[in-house]
Amino acid sequence: MERTNPSTGESLESIGSDTEQDVADALDRATEVFEEWKEVRIQKRQTLLADAGAVLRENKREYAELMTEEMGKPVESAVSEVEKCAWVCDYYAENAAEHLQDEHLGGEEYAKTYVSYEPMGPILAVMPWNFPFWQVFRFAAPHLTAGNVGLLKHASNVPGCSRAIQEVFEEAGYPEGVFQSLLVGSDEMDDVLTDDRIAAVTLTGSERAGRAVAESAGQQLKKTVLELGGSDPFVVLDDADVEAAAKTGVRARTINSGQSCIAAKRFIVHTDVYDEWLDKFTDEMESLTVGDPMEEETDVGPQAREDLMADFHEQVQESVEAGATLEVGGEPLDRDGFYYPPTVLTDVPRDSPAAAEEVFGPAAAVFEVEDEQEAIELANDTNLGLGASVWSKDLERGERVAHEIKAGCTFVNELVKSDPRLPFGGVKDSGYGRELAKHGIQEFVNKKTVWVQEANAGGEDVDLSIE
Repeated sequence: MERTNPSTGESLESIGSDTEQDVADALDRATEVFEEWKEVRIQKRQTLLADAGAVLRENKREYAELMTEEMGKPVESAVSEVEKCAWVCDYYAENAAEHLQDEHLGGEEYAKTYVSYEPMGPILAVMPWNFPFWQVFRFAAPHLTAGNVGLLKHASNVPGCSRAIQEVFEEAGYPEGVFQSLLVGSDEMDDVLTDDRIAAVTLTGSERAGRAVAESAGQQLKKTVLELGGSDPFVVLDDADVEAAAKTGVRARTINSGQSCIAAKRFIVHTDVYDEWLDKFTDEMESLTVGDPMEEETDVGPQAREDLMADFHEQVQESVEAGATLEVGGEPLDRDGFYYPPTVLTDVPRDSPAAAEEVFGPAAAVFEVEDEQEAIELANDTNLGLGASVWSKDLERGERVAHEIKAGCTFVNELVKSDPRLPFGGVKDSGYGRELAKHGIQEFVNKKTVWVQEANAGGEDVDLSIE
């Protein structure tokens, strides 16, 4: 697999791809080890997960620099990503058994009835490049601990990260085959996805990729969890803390150099505070340091690939041509690498790319609205529904507005983020299913009803066998 350093545009050492036979062997290995892994006591699986967290912490700088080298993430952000991966390991090392304990439910007095949460088998995870460690551990930590085994198809521009993640689990002491990385192209994935040895599939990626995976999996009647794109609204009401909303808004838009599904993308600002907020927001955006992602002071690094930057720039240009006003930024920087400055667009037409599409780069589309109802209507005027942020000093009002926005996650006076303790996922074209917390670990298990009674005990009054 060819690799390019996005901060310089120079080629990195290539990494060999897996052959068709390698993939077949990996599927066989996953199927075989699952039969043993599912019988391992969950307390042992939790201990191994805690050990994986320790491996991550011991090598966090090495893994961070690998991420930065392959996809351009500012290194301090990359370090934080590894630490968050260790946190999700800690969380399920402490809570997985509780989340999966038998749930005893009311039934007949003569019978023992409960729900047992049992693993499904080999799970295929198709993961993106933008958070190359976190997206994988968000999947692996709960589902390996539930007794499944994992096969990772990572993005083709981060094969080093993919290989390193497998090594984390191996170093932590996991049996061979419990977690495997498949270094193959996307065009080879449909055969893997539809293989009878794969029990279920999870994907984090674009809406287009999600539809393709859902179609293939659906034909095989395989369970899927999809976390797709987002065009998250950031709503600033007339009673908001303007300075806090501006500062947090900049972080929300430029996290991971703007390349995040849950980044704030559409800023919807009440007319009473619009000018003040826009001045502060624009000043903050202009003050960010764009530069070498290996430097500690860098706020915004390069875009991950040259073609992605070109697509993003085309969205900005088309929006300006449609009538949007360019306040700051708007052109790739004239230097080696794939650098694009923080960009602010105002007067954005509702049918332009900046308003109607997911913009995957550090460009903010700002809209002025007359009242709360218009803000809610504009926030919901999208086919996507991943996250949303609402800003108001009146917490009851903020909470009420948050309930009106159609999204999987809504935050009041905070940016959208994922947290191992809380379920995460979207609605509408942002996908379905949940990751993290109790809700996430229960996505890929058989929620089996178990009924136990003595022969000929009770059951004379009502025929319960009617489906």
